[in-house]
Amino acid sequence: MSQNTLYDKVWDRHKVTTLPNGQDQLFVGLHLIHEVTSPQAFGMLKERGLEVARPDLTHATVDHIVPTGNQDRPYAEDAAENMMVELEENVRDAGIQFSDPTTGDQGIVHVIGPEQGITQPGKTIVCGDSHTSTHGAFGALAFGIGTSQIRDVLATQTIAMEKAKVRKIQVDGELGRGVEAKDIILEIIRRLGTEGGVGYVYEYAGEAIENLGMEGRMSICNMSIEGGARAGYVNPDETTYEWLEATDYFQERPEKFDELKPYWESIRSDDDAEYDDVVHIDASELDPVVTWGTTPGQGIGIHDPIPAPEDLADGKQDTARRAQEHMRVEPGETMEGYDIDVAFLGSCTNARLPDLRRAARIVEGREVADDVRAMVVPGSQRVQQAAKEEGLKDTFEEAGFDWRNAGCSMCLGMNEDQLEGDEACASSSNRNFVGRQGSKDGRTVLMNPRMVAAAAIAGEVSDVRELEEVQTA
Repeated sequence: MSQNTLYDKVWDRHKVTTLPNGQDQLFVGLHLIHEVTSPQAFGMLKERGLEVARPDLTHATVDHIVPTGNQDRPYAEDAAENMMVELEENVRDAGIQFSDPTTGDQGIVHVIGPEQGITQPGKTIVCGDSHTSTHGAFGALAFGIGTSQIRDVLATQTIAMEKAKVRKIQVDGELGRGVEAKDIILEIIRRLGTEGGVGYVYEYAGEAIENLGMEGRMSICNMSIEGGARAGYVNPDETTYEWLEATDYFQERPEKFDELKPYWESIRSDDDAEYDDVVHIDASELDPVVTWGTTPGQGIGIHDPIPAPEDLADGKQDTARRAQEHMRVEPGETMEGYDIDVAFLGSCTNARLPDLRRAARIVEGREVADDVRAMVVPGSQRVQQAAKEEGLKDTFEEAGFDWRNAGCSMCLGMNEDQLEGDEACASSSNRNFVGRQGSKDGRTVLMNPRMVAAAAIAGEVSDVRELEEVQTA
């Protein structure tokens, strides 16, 4: 087993005891909740006459089902309004801080935690959402949990878990033009598979990772779960500390920053740390990656041929055939030129301010293709406001994008933002499962934000590097 990694150090620091079933009971440093997975857990507490153990270590927002268009109350959809009312009652009764839409702080749970500074290195963080691994970008151990576990954390501020193995993914070299963090993680999942990380957490390291800003690191950690890993993290460094020092939490408590920084430094993986596995990737060899199928692992470089099912491992052949039939693609083709109907720029993977900035540089002075429905959904109200102040909202709207309010939106299609019929979508989100974006016949192609912008302009999947060359000529 691994030794002296960040995972080992943080796990040991938060371990309360070993339970009779062999699992470890861990203290939870931050519990994030939202409107979809928490109501049942609060109901279980009420049935047992229990109270929330540590409301001061719990933070709520609304993101999954909140409308991104008209947000007047009551919401147009009864289900959304009912979930909102129940969350409001639960957090009020428990005394939990709530980033609701009236605060200016509302947004996707994995966006607001980092931007407010409550996501911090060395914490154990849980949330009833699979993409909680996002917070590992700060050197936290962050896990998605189920409803019964949400109940346990609310009641005890602890969780029972089995310790995983640690795989170090060393990404060296420099990223080429038009290639982003999203392409790194799509390549990792393509190589290792959607089940390759089962039983592991991933530590991301190397020159290419260290050169990323916090937003890029979050994009990579966000999709760890898509590769089967229990979590993913990056060791904290000066890039991490600069982000944290500028957040509200530490602006209001500068003494806490100085107090905690030595701890953050101490939990970094030792130079001689032992790992259960190590994988090497050369970032300089990567092209923009897009998916051709119905799992995040079915990806290829923009100019690479779609594989023939018979050339894949036995366990992947039937899945590939079904995926190619659903997506209407053929082996040997490339995804370049694949017609799209919708372009979605959003989600907890790629809806932060730098993501919007990069995409805006592609669409500036251009127009969305006539037959494409394009939307931008900022990851939080803070992102939304900052983008407006920078003129990004105007840039997108002048190009023909629909500018929406903050929320999960078309990533999972739980509100009005959904694919219709067999529409094909160029998406900056994290999953391309059948039915994921609201229609069982819809087709989703995952890609980085600039690639989404290029697809919106061209009306088809395109190599953004070629569009940029035209723009700067």
